[in-house]
Amino acid sequence: MSEIDITKTAPEKEPQSLKKCVKDFVFYLIQWTWGLPVNLVGGIIFLICTKIKGRRWQKFGYSRIVYLPWNSGGLSLGLFIFMKDNHKSEKWTYNTRIHEYGHTWQCLLLGPIYYIVIALPSAIWCNFFEGYRKKNNVSYYWLYCESWANAWGQKFSKMKMIDLK
Repeated sequence: MSEIDITKTAPEKEPQSLKKCVKDFVFYLIQWTWGLPVNLVGGIIFLICTKIKGRRWQKFGYSRIVYLPWNSGGLSLGLFIFMKDNHKSEKWTYNTRIHEYGHTWQCLLLGPIYYIVIALPSAIWCNFFEGYRKKNNVSYYWLYCESWANAWGQKFSKMKMIDLK
């Protein structure tokens, strides 16, 4: 029977957990200070949806996703992601989680200017250019803020999106 040398294994585990705690603390500190305007709106809506309306939700990375009975796709407000519940395509749900998580990280970087740089162009592109995209065979993810959300969502979730078009 061989003995385990705890002096080699124990110190390696301690700094990793401390490093993760510090990383988590810094992430949430930045989100709740620099990204306060976006997260405050998202947090209030999240609480209404989950506590008052009793909607299903889950943790995804640093974010929280609530599933809603709406016809829209996804919406990210900082740490809070709102998605269509029971979508017929599991691939769509999988990809949308990753994509919206990318917007969470954009909020971390952009803070109070997230609405101007990401949310407004995204809302306009989504709601007013559907006909243009279909007519010209242009991907929804063509717009800078959407392709950037895909890239960061994949990077920070460590998940790959499936069959993007």
